[in-house]
Amino acid sequence: MKKILSIICLVAISIFFTSEMNAANNQPSKGTASSAGKISKVGASGSSFLKIPIGTRATGMAGANSAAVNDMTCLFWNPAALVELDGAAAMFEHTTWFADYGLSFAGLSFPLSEQYSVAASVVSLSSSDIPFTTMTDQDGDGTSYKVQDLSAQLTFSGRITDQFSFGVTAKYLNNKIANLSSGGFAFDIGTLYDTGIQGIKIGFSIHNFGGDMTYSGQELRTEAALYGKEIYQSELDAAYLSSSYSAPVIFRAGISSEVYNEGDHALTAAFDFITHSDIPEQFAIGGEYVWKEFLAFRAGYNFNHDNNGVAFGVGLKYFTGGMSGDFGYSMTPAIEIDQLIHRIGVSLNFGN
Repeated sequence: MKKILSIICLVAISIFFTSEMNAANNQPSKGTASSAGKISKVGASGSSFLKIPIGTRATGMAGANSAAVNDMTCLFWNPAALVELDGAAAMFEHTTWFADYGLSFAGLSFPLSEQYSVAASVVSLSSSDIPFTTMTDQDGDGTSYKVQDLSAQLTFSGRITDQFSFGVTAKYLNNKIANLSSGGFAFDIGTLYDTGIQGIKIGFSIHNFGGDMTYSGQELRTEAALYGKEIYQSELDAAYLSSSYSAPVIFRAGISSEVYNEGDHALTAAFDFITHSDIPEQFAIGGEYVWKEFLAFRAGYNFNHDNNGVAFGVGLKYFTGGMSGDFGYSMTPAIEIDQLIHRIGVSLNFGN
């Protein structure tokens, strides 16, 4: 009966959010004529690399991970789950992104006590060399530049009760294009509630609250005449103005359930609702089947995403001495550009 109830809860919540999102998407935007179409939030923020999902398990389940997360990628999905990890842990992951970009994640966590844990992590997005072009040298002038984004993070997580935990992440953000750069701070907050019924967990998190950032650098400097180019005038030092921008604020709400766990077989199902400050609302459904706590198969679907829908992943868990580890791989087809996104991750847990 408990298994049936957990499945019903997941399906009911999925249907609710589906109907709500469809109703919202079918309504014309306020303040516009019905023939003008809907207003999109795209382009309303910067530091877009913060939206790129992390974790082979999570992405193999299409991002349905706010409540289901059980590894160090909780630092991305829901920092409240950090205290649920057993012992110290370390993790590294690399993602092959579009246009020769690569995203890397590295993290280290350890418990302060049975009630509290801390972690440090870094997320880095970097391009390959990009030829520097101008209006007069459209094929390149022989030089190149890179785009580099960085998020350095510290996370603190604790238990309020045996069933309820919280987490807070402070992050320093840096965006760099050639010799231009900007920096600022942002914060994540998350909660996780274990109902104690059929492994049902409920998670909520808000990400990237912070102030505005502005690009600065030598390449914004120039020279210009004050009143036009007159012979008797010398040009003055000047600078281009750079508009400020904010990081994308993300809200996630999720539920997961251990639908089946008997003998050598375990099945987890999860659902997430995600809303961003700069893209339309999305929701994800995913599942994971684990055989003998050794081999895992994952799959899911992300609805209302303009490029990524279906997702797949596998994981292998190994034990050696007093440690355990996990090797994971996930693949997400990028439909619009006909490209596969590959992720590879390795983790170590020193608590087992």
